[in-house]
Amino acid sequence: MRPGTGTPDPYRVWLSEVMLQQTTVAAVRAYFQRFTTRWPAVSDLAAADDAEVMAEWAGLGYYARARNLMACARAVTARGGFPRTRAGLRELPGIGPYTSAAIAAIAYDQPETVVDGNVERVVSRLFAVQTPLPGSKPELTRLAETLTPSNRPGDYAQAMMDLGATICTPRNPACVICPLQQDCDAREQGIAAALPRKTPKPPKPERQGIAWIARSGQSILLEERPAKGLLGGTLAFPSAGWDGSDQPPPGAASWREMGQVRHVFTHFSLTMTVMLGDLTGNPERGQLVPIAQIDRNALPGLMRKVWDMAQGEIAA
Repeated sequence: MRPGTGTPDPYRVWLSEVMLQQTTVAAVRAYFQRFTTRWPAVSDLAAADDAEVMAEWAGLGYYARARNLMACARAVTARGGFPRTRAGLRELPGIGPYTSAAIAAIAYDQPETVVDGNVERVVSRLFAVQTPLPGSKPELTRLAETLTPSNRPGDYAQAMMDLGATICTPRNPACVICPLQQDCDAREQGIAAALPRKTPKPPKPERQGIAWIARSGQSILLEERPAKGLLGGTLAFPSAGWDGSDQPPPGAASWREMGQVRHVFTHFSLTMTVMLGDLTGNPERGQLVPIAQIDRNALPGLMRKVWDMAQGEIAA
């Protein structure tokens, strides 16, 4: 997924690194191919309709990334291309320390240190760092900087990330085939599998919510969620409670409960009660969309679960 031989395209480097944040290569590959086929250059993405981009992004999660993706594409296009330095890249929307380092190193061969979760794991084992994450992050970054070469830093950055993803894995690291085994303090001490240590996470809080499937003939009510906040900018069924909102049903109907769906977000777990009803008048918000035109894949993951629960009765 990351660029291989030849001169890497900064657009594809940037797009892949944004998509890969908190997501696996296996989950991202199809999205990356669709994006680069539909929008082969950053200027194409900059000119795209927001709703179309959000629909293509649906399922990847962390929807603020998609909004920043569009803002960044437009900023890059307006300035005539990507900056070539990490400092310049940091000025773009949605590009932080990691992504700026990755683009500078991989696309422009700048000697920048790229530290993702895979690199943190490799470095923590190489130096047998005992301090638990996330407290050890500054130390791991400092140690990683001592390893970054001035020659071919982009290839080195990708090699380190791939090493962590394929050999120096979280469980059962394949130390016997690791090219760094002779330099690994954790392997020498027999503690490689125990590192990096992590501070135990507190249990996720539970939230309750409600989603309304409002039917009018052969159409269903959908609304675009606010640009900022959970599932921001995505197309969704009207809902309330789970996101801090306190909205009433989207229209008058004889509502009945269909059941509940469960969904886990980064910071909380959600139980969403799904209600179905036939509208008796005009809806108070949202827009009616013919059932045949609703694309399940354009919905975010939570709303796909709601759709799947209701689809049997909706189609009836």
